[in-house]
Amino acid sequence: MNVFDAPGITAIGLLYEVHAALSTRFAAQFEEHKLSTVEFEVLTRLARSPQHQLRMTDLAAQTTLSTSGVTRVIDRMERDGLVTRRACPSDRRSSFAVITAAGLQRLNEVLPGHLRIIEEWFTGQLDPESLQALVGALRQVRDAVHPCATAGSDSKCDDETKEPEPAA
Repeated sequence: MNVFDAPGITAIGLLYEVHAALSTRFAAQFEEHKLSTVEFEVLTRLARSPQHQLRMTDLAAQTTLSTSGVTRVIDRMERDGLVTRRACPSDRRSSFAVITAAGLQRLNEVLPGHLRIIEEWFTGQLDPESLQALVGALRQVRDAVHPCATAGSDSKCDDETKEPEPAA
């Protein structure tokens, strides 16, 4: 078999193509609501989190941003009134990003169109069993390559984001 015909090459190529095509459709729709793709991701992650908040380090772990990148995005979104910061009562070095009422409203304005795109170009292309299998497979791969993607709900990942204790 030719190495270029390997199933892994085909699978990753298809994943890239699907991601690029969907990302283009999403970005155009987000722009209509004056949001960037990363701002939408931040609002969605916060809205789906307990108490609509995440520690900044957990938000970085769940997104494609570095901790300094999260800080810059949150600064901009805070100026726009979409999020606010809240001090972490148990760790003075940490703070929470919290979605505001205005952020929830903006997200609610974007979601109907976003869900239409998802249904038309992604989930609507699959029967329920195929979709369930795809979600399971994607979650399995995500957990292997990005184990802290759900940071904030897993104490193991919480421990990894903390500063190491100084040597005695």
